[in-house]
Parts: sequence; structure tokens; C-alpha cells
Amino acid sequence: MNISSSDPETDMKMDMTPMIDVVFLLIIFFMIITDMTQKDLEELELPMAITAVEDKPDPDTLRPIINIPHTGRIIVRQVHMYDPENDDGKPEPYAEVKRYLATAAELMPQEPLGEGSSIMLPDDPLLVRADESTLFKHIQKVLELCGQEGIQIWKVQLAVAVPEDEDSP
Repeated sequence: MNISSSDPETDMKMDMTPMIDVVFLLIIFFMIITDMTQKDLEELELPMAITAVEDKPDPDTLRPIINIPHTGRIIVRQVHMYDPENDDGKPEPYAEVKRYLATAAELMPQEPLGEGSSIMLPDDPLLVRADESTLFKHIQKVLELCGQEGIQIWKVQLAVAVPEDEDSP
């Protein structure tokens, strides 16, 4: 009988390639997820407010955010849904914005209008981020769209900046 002098357990080598692949995939995943969370926010100069409530969005809900720079464009997740310079001749220039708001309202949890009411309304807020030099008519149009049949988003938050405390370091 031939007995091998080498032990099969000690000759086994671990292949690190799958582990390295998994680590690289995790790094790529977190880089993409981090980038996606920033797509909602455009670079805007928000209007100043003396007092404001700190924004604490519910992490479990996907809050709709509309950005309106000083040009009056309506931007959602880096997509230009309305451009005031290119709306001439269109039968309904705000159609994309209206479609977005209707979809957002449909995905929001619904609450009754009042006690015993059968009318259900979206209960989550819409965040409107407008540049401080944006004409109000552009913000007003978004607010009008929120009140239309099939959308009826009644909770709207306006983003503002708060002046820095001079006492804080």
C-alpha cells in the first residue's frame, strides 16, 4: 500500500479572486447609490428665511422634489420637464410635469380628506426648491398643477436657506 506523505488539507490554496470581485462590486454599488441620492438636488441659490423648520424627510418614502432655477425651467432628477423658452406652439407645455405629479401622487400613501370622508388625498409632501431669483409665476404654475384633478397634492414644502449664526464657529 502506498501512503502519500503529503496531507491533502495542507496543500489546498484559497483562491482570493471571488472575494476581490465581491469587494469591487460592493464599492461600485455604493458609488452608484451615493450618486443617485444627489440627482434630486440641483445647484440653486435658495431664498433666505429668518426662521425655518429643519427638513427631516422620512427615509422610508420616496419624496417628490421639483427644482426651479432662475430661468423658470422645471427640473426633476436632472430631467428638464419644462422650459419656458421652448413652450411656444405646444398644446400643453406642462404635460410632462403634470404626468410626473400624477404618478407621484398615485405612489403616495392616501389619507381621507376628513373624518368619515370617502375622498382620499395624497398624504406626503412635495418639495419645491426654487432659486431666490425665480419669478413666482413659475412656482405658482407648479402649485396650480398640484391642485388639479387626479393629482391633488395638498402638502407642499418650499425649500429655504437659513442665515448662518454669527456666534457659531
